[in-house]
Amino acid sequence: MTINGSRGLNRSIKDRFDLTLECIRRFYVNKESPLTETFQRYASFFNLFYDFGGYVDFFLLQDLVEDSYSVKFFLPFESFNQPPLPKNVEQYRFYKKHLIEFVSARNQRILNSTATGT
Repeated sequence: MTINGSRGLNRSIKDRFDLTLECIRRFYVNKESPLTETFQRYASFFNLFYDFGGYVDFFLLQDLVEDSYSVKFFLPFESFNQPPLPKNVEQYRFYKKHLIEFVSARNQRILNSTATGT
């Protein structure tokens, strides 16, 4: 299965990009995640970026990580054992707010990088 197929169909991820990014972070530090098996098959791709910071910086994902490169989650996260989808309307609104903030900030980052050529 491909990376996108695995993250979309995995019951612990349910296509959430923040959870996928946490799996990628764990891959770079040799920690297990629901996507470990898939990522191991694509190790040569991930090795192109050397480390998690290189991956984040290349794909302009800085708005989804802290300065320390820990992932900012769209919903509170403790482990992959908890359900990935919002449980109620309040959680859905919280999730949606953080997702929209990330997408808007990343769109601006992409726009800025293409305008400056960096």
